[in-house]
Amino acid sequence: MEHAEILHRCFRCGYCKFPDNYTDLNCPSYLKYRFETYSPGGRMWLLSGLLNGELAPTERMQEIMFSCTACGNCVEQCAMTGFKDKLLLAFTAAKEMLVQDGKIPPGLRDYFTPLQTHGNPYKQSAKKRDAWTDGIDVEPFSHQEYLFYIGDVGSYDPRGQAMARSVATLFNRLGVSFGILGSRELSDGNDARAAGERDLFEHLADRNIKMFQEAGVKKIITLSPHGFHALKKEYPLLGGNFQVFHYTQLLSLLFAKLSFQTKKPEPLRICYHDPCYLGRHNQEYFSARSVLSRLPGVELVEMDRNMKNALCCGGGGANFFTDILGSGKDAPANARVQEAAGTGAKIIAVACPLCANMLEDAIRVENMESRIQVREISEVVLERLG
Repeated sequence: MEHAEILHRCFRCGYCKFPDNYTDLNCPSYLKYRFETYSPGGRMWLLSGLLNGELAPTERMQEIMFSCTACGNCVEQCAMTGFKDKLLLAFTAAKEMLVQDGKIPPGLRDYFTPLQTHGNPYKQSAKKRDAWTDGIDVEPFSHQEYLFYIGDVGSYDPRGQAMARSVATLFNRLGVSFGILGSRELSDGNDARAAGERDLFEHLADRNIKMFQEAGVKKIITLSPHGFHALKKEYPLLGGNFQVFHYTQLLSLLFAKLSFQTKKPEPLRICYHDPCYLGRHNQEYFSARSVLSRLPGVELVEMDRNMKNALCCGGGGANFFTDILGSGKDAPANARVQEAAGTGAKIIAVACPLCANMLEDAIRVENMESRIQVREISEVVLERLG
């Protein structure tokens, strides 16, 4: 297994489970299950035993390994500077080893199979990828400045589709030159990669790169931070070199073009949830905050766990589709909405379709609909515009 040489170097100090304040729990799977084996240090111990032949890849072992959301908190908090940057690489390599041996949870197999056969995990026809455009003016990509890459959740999930429509509507009002691939678009493959299916990821990435190049794509805007990370950080390693932006970055740059009503709007307190693939993975903490903080009438407040210390919603590493972390008061999404409500905010602003779904589900489970709601960044902007 790649990076196996670092496993014995972890002495399980436990910093990987916490944010900077060392009072909250910040590893999503450890927060949920509270067993040391679900922590990064515990996984290192288990992997060492697995490679030494002392442990077998049982169903429980598989659950532990694939419950990792690849959020990156362990990399941020690990005290061992000599190998901390390899932690997630080691966990991903372990998942790859289990995938190759066919030792994976049933839910993960149900995620990989349609991704391979349909190019998306929803088992939907490619012809339905642009169904989200109904009622708005969106053109196929041809000569425009930007390709707007929607991704699987934005294309097929109702909440993701609403986000895609909102962002596209705001782009139209801002005069952004963009087009979409529609039925030609494929999954970015990011979560397959994080879940250990390297071959499937490279297959999807190669097809996307070829399609982008043939279409003359130079600049790409992504809806999802997961797609942003894949296209910006992983695709160049496979020959796909494009200028990649998350949509919040473009909104921040173009904000001055927006004209708000002169009437004083109702005050609104908002907190922002940092997506892992924008924040810890790409150090993009400020574009969304820049947009929100400049909106008339908006008071932006912070949760205790924010920016590099933000608590993951639990949807990464394909957990959005496999639901290994499940629900309950100790599920990361449920803990996150309770934390958000504690700020007095009425809105949790999000910039990721996976986060939107995870947090909205948690609000329903916690019966908090009257206390706090989830809004995507462009939805908040459009509401303030009137």
